[in-house]
Amino acid sequence: MNQISSAVELLEKAKAQGSILGLERIKALLKEMGDPQDKLRTVHISGTNGKGSFSAMLGKVLCKAGYTVGSFSSPAITSVTDQFRINGEEIKYEELCGILCDIAPVWESLAEKPTEFEVLTAAAFELFIRRKCNIVLVECGMGGDLDSTNVIASPLLSVITNVQRDHMGFLGNTTAEIASHKAGIIKQGRPVLFGGSVDQDACHVIGMTAKKMSSELFCTDYSRLGGIHSDLSGTSFSFTGFGSLKIPLIGEYQPYNAANVLTAVEILRNNGVDIPDNAIRTGLASVKWHGRFEVLRQEPLVIFDGSHNPDGIRSAAKTIAELFPDTKPALLIGVMADKEYQLYADILGSLIDCVFTVKPDNPRSLSSEILAETFTEKGISAKPFTVLTDGVSEALSYVKKKRIPLIALGSLYMYREFTAALDTLK
Repeated sequence: MNQISSAVELLEKAKAQGSILGLERIKALLKEMGDPQDKLRTVHISGTNGKGSFSAMLGKVLCKAGYTVGSFSSPAITSVTDQFRINGEEIKYEELCGILCDIAPVWESLAEKPTEFEVLTAAAFELFIRRKCNIVLVECGMGGDLDSTNVIASPLLSVITNVQRDHMGFLGNTTAEIASHKAGIIKQGRPVLFGGSVDQDACHVIGMTAKKMSSELFCTDYSRLGGIHSDLSGTSFSFTGFGSLKIPLIGEYQPYNAANVLTAVEILRNNGVDIPDNAIRTGLASVKWHGRFEVLRQEPLVIFDGSHNPDGIRSAAKTIAELFPDTKPALLIGVMADKEYQLYADILGSLIDCVFTVKPDNPRSLSSEILAETFTEKGISAKPFTVLTDGVSEALSYVKKKRIPLIALGSLYMYREFTAALDTLK
């Protein structure tokens, strides 16, 4: 059996474990590997929304500053290797397979076998050591305290981008309960940045945890943001202390993600990380990140945005209103069943021409029929599709005839399937 086949088989065995919260298995695995996570300078990132964009922007800035930057994110959007990046570039499948095969004897020797995400987390730390990364950016998969990435004892900086209602079956029904999980990444004596201080309940929990851990708490001051303007080429804005800046990312939320990044830069600078002004400007100007109000096609205009919870959908609605003040785009949407999808028709209804609902290829996906009903009940034309490709095909035909844009919203789990379908259709 070749190395790639072996790695695939090993991951399938780990996947059979399911998703189990807790740190016992990952700690045992990493200990046997020599605790690579303790040899790295890490920015640990939690938060409901914005983790991926934050990591992509900060990673590009640090790369332009001359660092070798490793990043680990989730979920995988295009393929499993999409979670592993060095200086913003996805690693080769063969490299990941080699690492998985190398560490497989370690995890197979453990009495309690690790889950797939725990194996991938361990593989990320091993990758960063092998690639001699100066700084690594590690995103939590979900929550914080019990997430398998929460084995970082002394991060350069802990970041909680925001706290909003999501994954409530695991994390709780209130922002305070959810914040208590995300605050678990705050470590003794290490600085923490919180970008969601507008939520007083979450802010109180984060503040109390930081105080308990003797960690200096910084909150992003969004009043420093100004001059925000977005079009299909990107977003320009100013941030006090940094002047006027440009990012090639679209989305009402992206200047706020950038504000978090710039605040993080200030904290890192104060903690001995050299980041020149030019690295900030050129890094932000050259950042790439997929699935966040990404223009996938120009004729007809097709945009994909991975908004999937109410706050994300509200931000998407603001962006649609700003970019298309005189046109109502068609909407294609597919979400997970555990989201507050009943709210989406009210948020989006006045901005869209019609809706094509689809079912992403994921066991947790919501039925396209149920999703369509939430729109038709509000008087919005909606048509469900069991097969995503069929929905994409009909939506494309519709927008071509009407000469309007197509906006695809929903789970990042459907990004790969959506782009694949788009590639096969003219």
